[in-house]
Amino acid sequence: MNRKITTAALAAVLVPVAIAPTVSAAPTAARAYVDTRVRDCAGSGSGCRPGVVVHHWHRRGAQARGVGWVYASREGVRSGTARWLVQKPGAAWKVGGDWKRAIRVGSFVETSWGRDGHTGPKYPKNTKVCVEFRGLTAKACVALK
Repeated sequence: MNRKITTAALAAVLVPVAIAPTVSAAPTAARAYVDTRVRDCAGSGSGCRPGVVVHHWHRRGAQARGVGWVYASREGVRSGTARWLVQKPGAAWKVGGDWKRAIRVGSFVETSWGRDGHTGPKYPKNTKVCVEFRGLTAKACVALK
């Protein structure tokens, strides 16, 4: 009788595994891209004055980095206008995004350019991206690794 119970228990465990769907190759294809968020704060005092977050992406093994979106913030102010700059390795600074009014959110202002997904301009690896606020000398910068 114990043998019947053991066989039945073993069958109950093995049947769900046998009828479980097999894993498709789709998740592997989704991993073809590497998505990264990099951030930095600049300025003196507490908080980010200004701060930057950049979402960039690339295919595994590629040297180019796509910039999906750039986010700029500045603490301790009620208003502001910001833009982002880009510098390819060995090149001069260029404007990445035009001046844009930042919106107040509590004790800081924020604005952003771009959108989620694998969209946006592509730059070489180690390109620098900075945000600056009009009237503020400090810039927050990150490198696209």
